[in-house]
Amino acid sequence: MRRRDFIAAMGAAAACLFAPHAVRAQQTTTRTIGWLSLRSADTSTEKSILAAFRQGLNQTGYVEGRNLTIEFRFADGYYDRLPALAADLVRRQVEVLMTGGGTNVARVAQAATTTIPIIFATANDPVQDGIVNSINRPSGNSTGTFVLNTALMPKRRELLRQIVPNARLVGFLVNPNNSNTGDQVRLAQSAARTMDLELLVLSATTASEIDTAFASLMQRNVDGLVMGADPVFQVQQDQVIALAARYRLPTIYEWSEFVRAGGVEMFRQMGVYVSRMLNGAKPAELPVMQPTKFELVINLKTAKSLGLKITESFQQLADEVID
Repeated sequence: MRRRDFIAAMGAAAACLFAPHAVRAQQTTTRTIGWLSLRSADTSTEKSILAAFRQGLNQTGYVEGRNLTIEFRFADGYYDRLPALAADLVRRQVEVLMTGGGTNVARVAQAATTTIPIIFATANDPVQDGIVNSINRPSGNSTGTFVLNTALMPKRRELLRQIVPNARLVGFLVNPNNSNTGDQVRLAQSAARTMDLELLVLSATTASEIDTAFASLMQRNVDGLVMGADPVFQVQQDQVIALAARYRLPTIYEWSEFVRAGGVEMFRQMGVYVSRMLNGAKPAELPVMQPTKFELVINLKTAKSLGLKITESFQQLADEVID
């Protein structure tokens, strides 16, 4: 892998294999789409995603407030809120339903409608998870992006070993409500064995549980932490960053927004996909997109505050170094 993202962090801001030629929309009537997200509206990740998504819509002729209305529904990190939010969007008869937040959100949308086109973003293999039957020609009413966050877990752990070469015990914080957690843990444990690391897996679903998890990590004197891929941790981004700083804990994250505290290219492409569907394309005609670009982002200021020495050679690998 030539480019990676790390925060000491690893992220999946992804450019996609398929960049369909835009068909510029000519409609003068207002179209309506739905946005169902597990995150909160005010998180930096969600703001970056929405900015990129709107860019993809705009470049194909759809402009919010002019010829497009977006019905937003945010679950604020609570998985149990998703079914009611999805049902509300279906009742409003949106023409396309965008989902953000992984496999769980896509499954909720699919349970709510078999007719409205769905565009999903998932960290896990959508074929393996049963969301679609094929990457190149997905069946049913769904297509989207497969961002490989889960598959990148071993690489994040490898990067942590590079910046903390004497690490022996590494924490791994996951959300048990995420359907991908089992795969994340399996890959993380396999990588830890390969690197002769002991892995301490802790779970958190709420802000108070995140506080408790960090306290447990410090009691066990872990040498570093890898954050699991889950939108709840993006909702609690400020809390996670503050705790890592307070405990002086070298941490690797899934998204570069944690490091910079951005746009996400794949969501620009998803905006293009929405435009194509509004213009008559069917989900089965649009392959599931996959990333071809990964960025390495190093927060040098944070590294220095933790007493970590980031070598010049390692810095030269980075796409961005934050001083």
